[in-house]
Amino acid sequence: MTTPRTERIAVCPGSFDPITEGHMDVIRRASQMFERVFVAVTGDLDKEPMFSVAERVAMAREACQDLSNVAVDSFSGLVVEYAKRQGAVALIKGLRAVSDFEREMQMAWMNRQLAPEVYTVFLVPHPDYAFLSSSLVKEVASLGGEVSQFVPATVFKRLQDKVGGSQ
Repeated sequence: MTTPRTERIAVCPGSFDPITEGHMDVIRRASQMFERVFVAVTGDLDKEPMFSVAERVAMAREACQDLSNVAVDSFSGLVVEYAKRQGAVALIKGLRAVSDFEREMQMAWMNRQLAPEVYTVFLVPHPDYAFLSSSLVKEVASLGGEVSQFVPATVFKRLQDKVGGSQ
């Protein structure tokens, strides 16, 4: 017999390279829906990240410091296994466009097969951030473009340090 869960816990997984205001919009709303939210920074990436896992965790912690029910952690391996270890009932995923939908649905279906007790919840970001991605922010910043409105202030400083800009 399993013990019923008394606390609704969710996991917001991602690379967060770097964390953006679009991510923060989803995390803030998740923190209103769930009693505890883990922002889970993955170390398993297909491409070379700009920031190390430790830097991404630090940036996410700084960005989430005002959200009392949000904790930031890192993980590797299957996100559903991480979610189960945390006692989570849901994975929170942001959907910006139709292009996100197909990939996220495939992952949601696989995760459902692996851990049917962990639901996937899709949140659509505020329209101001619907186009926003970490990759786009990094590209614009590396070309000298202004990105301060797209990332938390502490992240912007770190991004400037990485790309050597004085935006």
